[in-house]
Amino acid sequence: MRTLLFQKFGVLLSLRWDGVNTHVGYTFLTQVGPNLGRFASPENFASWLGLCPNNKVSGNHRLSVSTRPVSNRLATALRMVAQSLNRVESPLGDWFRRMRAKLGPAGAVTAAAHKLARILYTMIKTRTAFDPAKLGNPALIHQRKERSLRKQAALLGFSLQPANAGAVS
Repeated sequence: MRTLLFQKFGVLLSLRWDGVNTHVGYTFLTQVGPNLGRFASPENFASWLGLCPNNKVSGNHRLSVSTRPVSNRLATALRMVAQSLNRVESPLGDWFRRMRAKLGPAGAVTAAAHKLARILYTMIKTRTAFDPAKLGNPALIHQRKERSLRKQAALLGFSLQPANAGAVS
């Protein structure tokens, strides 16, 4: 099955990243096909899937930001893959858990499905494999955590100092 998908898309979709299997590849093939020429960008592709917010604004007042109701099997398959990221120890799983804490479970599933759609689009359009190491930048994650801790400490009236590597308490 993988060889057929490789012949159609020119890249292995189901290897090296979490949750995506041959079922998602076949769903992609039946719903979209191997040619992505009708989509100008990954954002247009994700919007066609109904994974982008449908912002309704009237007089600088936001009325709604929910996604459009779209009946698309590929969007459903990507949402199922996104739900499985909760249990995965990888940069994509870490990102999903941060989004779940920020947006709630339903918003995180939609955001993760949106990210997966953009990744699939880019993989097929450029015919390059996905590298999950590009998602997680350990230095950047460390800086974000440190900044967050310093901000919380400042709100409580404390200041943080780095611990000496040689000192034992």
